[in-house]
Amino acid sequence: MARNLEFAEGEIYHIFNRGVDKRVIFQDEEDFDRFLECMLLFNDTEPIGSIYENHFNKKKECLGHAVSKTRLVEFVCYCLNPNHFHFILRQVAERGIEKFMHKLMGYSKYFNNKYKRSGSLFQGPFRAVHVTSNEQLLHTSVYVNLNNLAHKLGHGVSKSSWEEYTSKDKQSICTAKNIVLEQFNDFSEYKRFANESLEWILENKESAEFILEG
Repeated sequence: MARNLEFAEGEIYHIFNRGVDKRVIFQDEEDFDRFLECMLLFNDTEPIGSIYENHFNKKKECLGHAVSKTRLVEFVCYCLNPNHFHFILRQVAERGIEKFMHKLMGYSKYFNNKYKRSGSLFQGPFRAVHVTSNEQLLHTSVYVNLNNLAHKLGHGVSKSSWEEYTSKDKQSICTAKNIVLEQFNDFSEYKRFANESLEWILENKESAEFILEG
């Protein structure tokens, strides 16, 4: 877990981690889907049992639906790249981020079993940055939503909440995306902001350190 950072209800945090030795943690579409379902199913104050053993028997209730009645966190946005992930989360339950991230690391059991490996999958405890200003929130949302472009990755090898932001009708993981979107007249305005923000981030990495590294 992030050192010297106490998570508080109602506060927003940029959470990220990568594979140990920068190894790939999502090798195919099934891996992405598995992790996305973990993001949904583990976001619950109540224990859900082993999804490893049940292999998502409740899949029809998962992707695109808010499964939990009592969430630990709310997603503002997310991205999954081959060897790392980023979340922007708002904590809504006591120790919600800590509990959620602990549960989410159960993905390692699935991955190690599938690929016949052992040992740690992730590079130590997750890292976290407290998002303390609206400017930081907006720019970080762009960095996360368009992270595949920030790293010059093809869309096919990444998953992000960008598509959830583009459609009002799409049921989504990001139940708190309106924290960002309600600040713009419409999505096209946010898209213009996102393109300009991403260009600034890529051209001014040192100035944007509060977004990139915290």
